[in-house]
Amino acid sequence: MIQAEGLSKTFFVHRKQAGLWGSVKSLIKRSKEPRHAVRQVSFHVGPGEIVGLVGANGAGKTTLVKMLAGIIVPTAGRARVLGYDPWQRDNRMRRQIALIMGQKAQLWWDLPAADCFLLLREIYQIPQRRFEEGLAYLSSTLDVEQQLNVQIRRLSLGERMKMELIAALLHSPRVCFLDEPTIGLDLTAQRAIREFILRYRQDHHPAMLLTSHYMEDIERLCKRILIIRRGELVFDGPLAEVAERYASHKVVVVELSRGVDRRQLARELAELGELLPCEEGHEAELTLSLRTPRARVATLAGRLLQLLPVTDLSIEEEEIGNIIAHIMQAREDEEEAPE
Repeated sequence: MIQAEGLSKTFFVHRKQAGLWGSVKSLIKRSKEPRHAVRQVSFHVGPGEIVGLVGANGAGKTTLVKMLAGIIVPTAGRARVLGYDPWQRDNRMRRQIALIMGQKAQLWWDLPAADCFLLLREIYQIPQRRFEEGLAYLSSTLDVEQQLNVQIRRLSLGERMKMELIAALLHSPRVCFLDEPTIGLDLTAQRAIREFILRYRQDHHPAMLLTSHYMEDIERLCKRILIIRRGELVFDGPLAEVAERYASHKVVVVELSRGVDRRQLARELAELGELLPCEEGHEAELTLSLRTPRARVATLAGRLLQLLPVTDLSIEEEEIGNIIAHIMQAREDEEEAPE
């Protein structure tokens, strides 16, 4: 449903010249320099698949999504969305896609959501019965039936985001681009949005491309991820494979019956593990986390059982966000290393 082959986008920005003479010259003739937002990106997304697009701020995620949605024309490469060239902006394609951007609203601030949806029904020419059934399904699934006649400006951020989702999905799109759909929401609202996306995918099987800075979104929703760094695609594969290929350490978590001297323990375990800050919600004096190479997990667990009053012990994988950060850092170190 979504195909990208060698997709690239280069912007030309004005280069500021130093000094007074440079400023004068810039008034007459400005010099430009290229900025490569996306470089030679190729991938595909099939029906019913949710693919996570991961990268640092400025990596090119939103630019890539906008190209696939037809908002930005690429500098090079080609893309096909439902068999159409996105930048041709064919209405037959636009009736079958949805773009949800967590930082930009599409609903009218002073109108109730129900009135906004009526206008969208006319825009997309949705049959009345299909519109009513779709609105009932979406509003009940998102639990906002009581807020449909409330002005958008009077809704909470979480409720507004739910209305934005309804607006984007009323016409039953076959392709959905989700750009930071949970940004700024509280934990309860984030969880509700994630559960809704999973249910919608199960019921309608659209192809979805998701960007998010919340790794819980990626871990909960996506089985496959694309990692973008400085506009380049550096990884395309199953999320589980990231941990298998790149996670060189595990985290051993122990719960204690009483407090311990952490400094002395750190000295004794210096070669086996690295003490980590306790997670929020745990009592710091009774919970201990240690990061250790995979090959030393069994040895570390045995030593902890010998040295400490352990009531419970668990072995966990590193957080996927930390693993991705390690991948990014390794790439930077490779580029900066002298030849």
